[in-house]
Amino acid sequence: MMEGTAGVSGHRHADESLLDDPDRLREQDPGGMLRFTASAGAQVRESAALAAEANLTVLADEGRPRAVVIAGIGTAGRTGDVLATVAGPRCPVPVIPHRSAGVPGWVGAADVVIAVSASGRSPEALGAAEAAHRRGARLVAVGAPDSQLQSVAERARAPFIPVPRRAPARASLWALTVPVLLAARTLGLVKVNEADLAETAARLDADADRCRPTAESFVNPAKSLALGLSGSIPIVWGSSPLATVAARRFGDTLSANARYPVVTGALGEAGRGRVGLLDGVFGGLVEGERDIFADPDETDGDATRLRLVLLRDGGLNAEDDTDEPLAVEERRADAVQTLAERRGVRCDVVTAEGGSALERLASLMAVPDFASVYLALAHGLDPMAVPAITEMKELANQ
Repeated sequence: MMEGTAGVSGHRHADESLLDDPDRLREQDPGGMLRFTASAGAQVRESAALAAEANLTVLADEGRPRAVVIAGIGTAGRTGDVLATVAGPRCPVPVIPHRSAGVPGWVGAADVVIAVSASGRSPEALGAAEAAHRRGARLVAVGAPDSQLQSVAERARAPFIPVPRRAPARASLWALTVPVLLAARTLGLVKVNEADLAETAARLDADADRCRPTAESFVNPAKSLALGLSGSIPIVWGSSPLATVAARRFGDTLSANARYPVVTGALGEAGRGRVGLLDGVFGGLVEGERDIFADPDETDGDATRLRLVLLRDGGLNAEDDTDEPLAVEERRADAVQTLAERRGVRCDVVTAEGGSALERLASLMAVPDFASVYLALAHGLDPMAVPAITEMKELANQ
């Protein structure tokens, strides 16, 4: 064994049979990541109730802020991306995700800082909360109860929304996101009502049922997506700003849970250069060498291939003249699917559903979240245990 590989286990090739064996799935997932992933709907409801108990009305006493900064790292940082895309281009103030310690130099008394940390102790969130207090900015903190972050909020006499840590941070996106959205609603920046939250939670519940461990691969969209991605280099593109947030989230979970390298981003930006990946040594070049009579779903030898995952929004923005026209996004999505087909690159499509931006975002995230866990399990990896993360923390803190 090479130095530094203690605790690293699993196998390079996915065991497809494991995904249709619920008992083996349970054994391979001792930490319960599938169960945590299935709790997304419950997270929405619990966090909405906790936010309602917090005294957020004090935020609105000083009127609309000049800007809102959402400070956090990892999954906590993604909450800022969600807020920005749900608020949309007509949001009356800038919404700025911030992923490093402290706050931007311009932040002052006219601004609001929302510090987010699942553990309540991340240096980025703590540093931002302390800096916001020093500069006189309005502060909201979201994180684990009885944590360092709660202490900073209490010293600053700022609202704190306690989010019990029931799951790893990367499986707690919805628990952290809902308080951020409701704080922004108090400031008049987003129109998220109780019906939107209820429908989003119901959507997440329904997708969790479709993706349950006992549902076989041919009817389970997450297992099917995982098997399609096995052994590939995934490229995940979103057709709209909302779908791009979901694409980047899928990149997070594929990397952390399944340990897969992944390219993510906006389809519009990809069309300016990254779409060339479809022509490259993992795309059209290797596909051109394939036997035309071979099963397109089977890989041969050690040839690694691209697998495109396209998240299509379909949009609620048809009447929003500040957005890119929906027709442009749709034509671009159609075009990249045609390009992939011409080059023999397999493409999976997840299409948004729902009547609000939040529900549509949930519909694009739920199945991919489960797929990343199933892909890990198929490779014999425990999605809860990531030895490299532990080692890196130890090495960085020496």
